[in-house]
Amino acid sequence: MPLLLTFIAILTLIALIAWLKIDTFISFLLVSIGLGLASGLDVDTVSKAIQKGVGGTLGDLVLIVGFGAMLGKMVADSGAAQRITDALIGLFGKKYIQWGMALAGFVIGIPLFYNAGFVIVIPLIFMISATARLPLLYVGVPMLSALSVAHGYLPPHPSPAAIASQLNADLGQTLLYGIIVSIPAIAVAGPLFGSTLKRFQPKPDEDLFNVKPRPTAELPGLGISIVTALLPVFLLTTMSGVKRMYPDNRIIGLLAEPYFGMLISVLFAAYVLGIRRGLNMKNVSKSMEEAFKGVSVILLIIAGAGVFKEIMTASGVSTFIAESLKGVDISPLLLSWGIAAIIRVCVGSATVAGLTTVGILSPLLVTSDVSPELLVLSIGSGSLMFSHLNDGGFWLFKEYFNLSIKDTLLTWSVMETIVSVMGLLGVLVLNLFV
Repeated sequence: MPLLLTFIAILTLIALIAWLKIDTFISFLLVSIGLGLASGLDVDTVSKAIQKGVGGTLGDLVLIVGFGAMLGKMVADSGAAQRITDALIGLFGKKYIQWGMALAGFVIGIPLFYNAGFVIVIPLIFMISATARLPLLYVGVPMLSALSVAHGYLPPHPSPAAIASQLNADLGQTLLYGIIVSIPAIAVAGPLFGSTLKRFQPKPDEDLFNVKPRPTAELPGLGISIVTALLPVFLLTTMSGVKRMYPDNRIIGLLAEPYFGMLISVLFAAYVLGIRRGLNMKNVSKSMEEAFKGVSVILLIIAGAGVFKEIMTASGVSTFIAESLKGVDISPLLLSWGIAAIIRVCVGSATVAGLTTVGILSPLLVTSDVSPELLVLSIGSGSLMFSHLNDGGFWLFKEYFNLSIKDTLLTWSVMETIVSVMGLLGVLVLNLFV
């Protein structure tokens, strides 16, 4: 019965989100209440599970995601993202331009959320394609694959950060492993796959194609742009290791906290990309507020997924599933990737797919002897599987490049599938050494 109830709950969730188009947070809430009552919980227990699910899931994640959004907006609005892209393209030249685009997409994709990053890099892709006289998708896919990988694999992006929190994974170690796994995934889905797309000749809207990036004189310096974009990476990956060396040092202990590292990164960006370049604190603060508004919906989705997980825990469904799967001869990495991939294809949202998978498998994954950081990456890569008509990213790509649905499936959807499969392969290989 618990398995049947879970199956019905997931089908209902898919129907509410993908078919009836009901708000994702509300859909999670309705399905969670229904699952709780159907599992025999009383109303008071369901209500307490909802409260615990929201509070326990968000916690300091609100700070990490919120500060990440603020940092990304300042990197974008100041022109730092454009400065990094211009420099890397200049360094790699026309012959290796795809690799330059991939590296640029990855560097600016770490602080920028996917949709924001997409809109920022599109004018740069159009401009470089026209200037170098190279096919648009040949130039664009390497950069967009890198953005997608950063979105699905790496904290402080919402989904991997939330999954890491649920599995008690070290955020810095997750980021470090994620960067290692990202390299082959981007190489294959970006430059290698992009090289096969020269036959596609999209004709984007003239107004979009003629968008001009801002003049070089208005951009911040290259060094400060790179330092600002990568500061959270440095703090998250190094401070947790330093903390293990000096466990009693209070300052190092504070710096090792992910939310505090993100706060330092935001304050640094506010000064070097804002105050020092002539903006007043009021303008910088307004930009931060707008950035946080942009991720409020994502935080609600994460909260809804947390409620679903807590209801499954309170009702014993998660424990039952975990016990049932203990005898199954399959790697937890492969199992979590597969479930996330199935939900992603059905629902369209990478965030929903990742967090729903954690809700289903949490007791099994938490007690597994597999590295929790690798579990985060396996779920994250599974959540990127085969983006199609039910995913907003699919339509974003289709409309900006003015492709037919068939051509979007043959380009974007295949690229996302490669990113997902390569992520799994990278995790399985890394698991041999971790």
